[in-house]
Amino acid sequence: MLDFIYYPVSGVLWIWHTVFGSILGPDSGLTWALAVVFLVFTLRVLLYKPFVRQVRTQLTMKKLQPEITALAAKYPGDRARQSVEMQKLQKEHGFNPLLGCLPILAQAPVFIGLLHVLRSFNRTATGFGQLGMSPEDNANTANYFFSAADVQSFLDARLFGAPISAAISSSQDTLGAFASFGGVPSVMTIALVAVPLMVVASIATHFNSRASIARQDEASHSNPQTALMNRLALWVFPLGVLVGGPVFPIAVLLYWVSNNIWTYGQQHLVYRRLDAESAAQPAPVRRVEPPKPGAKPDRRR
Repeated sequence: MLDFIYYPVSGVLWIWHTVFGSILGPDSGLTWALAVVFLVFTLRVLLYKPFVRQVRTQLTMKKLQPEITALAAKYPGDRARQSVEMQKLQKEHGFNPLLGCLPILAQAPVFIGLLHVLRSFNRTATGFGQLGMSPEDNANTANYFFSAADVQSFLDARLFGAPISAAISSSQDTLGAFASFGGVPSVMTIALVAVPLMVVASIATHFNSRASIARQDEASHSNPQTALMNRLALWVFPLGVLVGGPVFPIAVLLYWVSNNIWTYGQQHLVYRRLDAESAAQPAPVRRVEPPKPGAKPDRRR
């Protein structure tokens, strides 16, 4: 149903696996890990300009805040009139709120696609929405752009001894698919790799939120709804990474970590660039009107 997402995601992953496989070997766990990381980097490079527009949109919204407050005071209780005047104000300043959501909206289907493609390398699990293949059938069935040989390579790929397609919460049936590829891994082996990735992703999520909140003005901090969202972003969302991490394969945790680290670096780079642009703009020149005939000059300037 979502093949229009799954095929492009698997295609980009296949390209990077081919590139790194030619250097490190196609069956190397590091090759597969780097393929996932560079899938993230490919997406984020494509979304760089929309991200810059998103930041500019946020800065525009910040500048418009006094006028928005004035509109609320001018038309108290008249939501419809406030909405009309708000649209006029946004149009006048070229403000498009959809630009602020584009990077997040674009990343969501990629994450869903990657999760599905990675899980489709191991289709031995049973239950709702699972195929319940035998390990032999699974290892000999292609997965989108990846051939049956690639599926076997992925199942055999280890990162510090843990299969990158395994999760801490993987069932024994799922782990049994690795029996022909280096033996069945223990939960402890998987946890020793997955837990550090979860911790790094959680910390990176916290600091990304902290960097965004630091850019907010005082009016935003005093808004109860904004203050609540800030607390969620600073503490609840990072905690959610730790709580939800055990159900995700190591390869998905690699996606999570690399995406957060990229976001942290990109935020600081873009904010620094826009701050430099703002500082380089000449200060507005104040026009001094000449005194009217017969009027006493104002020497307070």
